[in-house]
Amino acid sequence: MLVGRKYRLTFTPEQAAAAEEYASVCRAVWNVGLEQRREYRRRGAWIGYAQQAREMAEAKADHPWLRVAPSHILQQTLRDLDKACRTHGTFGVRWKAKSRWEPSFRFPDPRHLSVVRTGRKRARVHLPKLGWVIFRWSRPLGGPVKSATVSREGKHWYISFLVETGAKETTVSLKRGRVGVDRGVATLAATSDGRFFDRAFLTVGEAERYRRLQQRHARTRKGSKRRQACRTKMRAIMGRVRHRRQDFHAQTACQVVDGNALVVLEDLNVASMTARAKGTIAHPGTRVRQKAGLNRAILDKGWHSFELAVRNRARHTGAEVRTVHPANTSVTCPVCGYVHPDNRKSQAKFVCTACGHREHADTVGAKNTLARGHAGHRAWRPRRRPVREAPTSANPQGISTAAVRSRSLRPRSAGGSPSPSIET
Repeated sequence: MLVGRKYRLTFTPEQAAAAEEYASVCRAVWNVGLEQRREYRRRGAWIGYAQQAREMAEAKADHPWLRVAPSHILQQTLRDLDKACRTHGTFGVRWKAKSRWEPSFRFPDPRHLSVVRTGRKRARVHLPKLGWVIFRWSRPLGGPVKSATVSREGKHWYISFLVETGAKETTVSLKRGRVGVDRGVATLAATSDGRFFDRAFLTVGEAERYRRLQQRHARTRKGSKRRQACRTKMRAIMGRVRHRRQDFHAQTACQVVDGNALVVLEDLNVASMTARAKGTIAHPGTRVRQKAGLNRAILDKGWHSFELAVRNRARHTGAEVRTVHPANTSVTCPVCGYVHPDNRKSQAKFVCTACGHREHADTVGAKNTLARGHAGHRAWRPRRRPVREAPTSANPQGISTAAVRSRSLRPRSAGGSPSPSIET
């Protein structure tokens, strides 16, 4: 199994300057390569990685700045660009703007990397053209290194090793349950068994300080040192918020995934849901400020990051993660199946207008999500007991405890084989 291991680097001033320069060269190669691909597409042609790599090797004779960075990290940049263009389309890939870009580059060949542990909390790694770099040994690697990515977050540099642990993918055990998850704005995640997971990632003091920094940033000149210093302080606050969000997502994913063989999520297109509503001058958007507030709330919860955390945890536990269409999951009664917008009285209140069933609206959405995703899944049922889950009604399978007991206690057949058990 391939896993990531991230550590904080301790660069010397010379090494930090060199790493910044390498990352800048990689950013330029990405932008130039993307523009070249777009020009080819405008003419109805296509250019791939092999041709771009040959042209980059030829361009080093005329552009000495390309020879500053190691060749294999530039080739890896073109490989990443080729993969992004094939996945999202040439015009769907974004530029790497200097103002909103964090420096990073990858060493793809493990033969160029050497890791040595020098103490209980210290180790060092040899990187091409950078030499030996000290990093904090916060956890064991757990296997041989396949690649290494160097990146900067704020004022700190980090290295992420891709490690092969040698462990096989865990198989799904039927002796576990299943759960549906509903993601929302008021609460990050609500599960079909009635649990809620949410927290605030930005404190009141940090929010006030960030607002003042935004005001100060608006009064500075573009390109000035005061503007850069203000932006650095703003990124430091958002960096702490991002780390809290990632940590909370990882902890919540463990609580949701562990003990379940099936996890069902709504198939949400977060990128489209958080698109701007400004429109154009000829066709202006409506309720732009309300849409902007909704976008900020969705991005603050981190729906996509939470889904990635769930999938990453499922790789280690063997659980299956499914996504279903989210339409009408919060206005469908889980008892009688009646669908109507009036069923949801408010953000948290659900009252079925047909049968009168009352429940938290987010829990209803999670139950309906599970009901759509559990079809064809063999849920585990303890012997002499009914099935655990009731995703669509109070007794969706129509099995009572007495019936299950009578069937499970059925005498063996003449051939000595046990009687068939009830499975859903």
